[in-house]
Amino acid sequence: MDAKQLTDEQLARLATHLSTRRSIILHCWRMAVENDPELTASASLPRTQFNDHIPELLEAFEKSLFVWPRPESVAAEEQRKEDSASHGLQRWQQGYHLREVTHEWGHLHMCLAGELASYSTSHPDLLPEVMPTAWKALAKLCSQGVSESTSQFFHLQQTEAEGHVRDMEQTLDQVRAMERRRAELFRQAAHDLRGNVGVVKNVTSGLVRPALPEEIRDEFLKLLERSVTSLHSMLDEVMDLARLQAGHELRDVQPLDVAKLLRDLAENLQPLARERGLYLRAEGPEMLLVEGDAPKIRRITQNLLLNALKYTQTGGVLLGWGDSRNNDSRRWMLCVQDTGPGIHAGPGSPIASALQDATSESHQVDEKAGQGKSESAPAEKAMPRVSPHPDNRPVHQERGEGIGLSIVKRLCELLDASVELESNVGEGTTFRVMFPRQYEAAKEKGGAAP
Repeated sequence: MDAKQLTDEQLARLATHLSTRRSIILHCWRMAVENDPELTASASLPRTQFNDHIPELLEAFEKSLFVWPRPESVAAEEQRKEDSASHGLQRWQQGYHLREVTHEWGHLHMCLAGELASYSTSHPDLLPEVMPTAWKALAKLCSQGVSESTSQFFHLQQTEAEGHVRDMEQTLDQVRAMERRRAELFRQAAHDLRGNVGVVKNVTSGLVRPALPEEIRDEFLKLLERSVTSLHSMLDEVMDLARLQAGHELRDVQPLDVAKLLRDLAENLQPLARERGLYLRAEGPEMLLVEGDAPKIRRITQNLLLNALKYTQTGGVLLGWGDSRNNDSRRWMLCVQDTGPGIHAGPGSPIASALQDATSESHQVDEKAGQGKSESAPAEKAMPRVSPHPDNRPVHQERGEGIGLSIVKRLCELLDASVELESNVGEGTTFRVMFPRQYEAAKEKGGAAP
């Protein structure tokens, strides 16, 4: 056996060793992350969601040792990139900040480096080319993983910003339409006043005219109210989002009965539901004692409920709370489900599309684990990357929910909560938010991180 063949054989043995140690490596990685005082979002995730696509990436790392230094197949290279990008998508959905994603990759790098160093020490007969090859493969794995995960994060931020721009443009279009209607009203008023009013410049000056017909005065007032309400709502949302992005919101965790908080909120919104001819039902355990930030949980829930009531024409909205999906003992779940047209029946929202893709990816990960597959099993199908293109289906709603949904997402990040979205046109939309039941005092955090 020549030196090249012997090197290949030793690399294959190293790859097999890493494969048998994969569960230990993943456990070491999770412990390192949980012991990092700067990382908080991972603490409440179940094992399968924490591991996410990392087992597939470890398997790809092992396979690369069999072929090094020959290039991997194009399909294998693309699959590894997709897995890394999907990992970034999942971490965004689960409430991570970009800094936390890169820190996680750093801890994984250190765990693998420790494993390689230990193997090298226990196998002094290794040829000189073996370990440098393994180190190069590790560097490629981690550099590519960080690059793809962070690129996906930036892409999602860009997608989210695109939704904000579109929302604001639609609001401005509404205001411009109202201004054109006002101009038409002034023209009619000038005609009805038979020239007694000169050139009417704005709504306010028109309203003070004593001879203005009452029906036109009423329409002026309605247009003013609609315009001011629309602009005020948009500015409030922009200011709330700016405060969250600037880090001016802090997490204040206290023990609370979240069942009472949610039931009271639903009761307060019953008049709005009745006014729209809809039902609003609240269902969940009588008492649910957890740790959390009550005002922020209320803001998240109220935002989701108001949007659901706003766009639901028939039927109603269900507010639910209780154990999280898959009965994860470390998290509780908030659910808002409506019978509306679906999030994409109207102008849609890029951030909603991203959340829907992330939810599908998360369910795939859970289903794979639930079917008893090993953590090393490859993903059945890589999810496509989030498309930056807007939804082109016919518009049947008012402006999209980009800014409002971004506020929900930012508040969830602050509370280490993950958001899931499922929606079908004509069937309704379901939002699920998974909150930690408890927080470690040493890991309190405030504001949005870069």
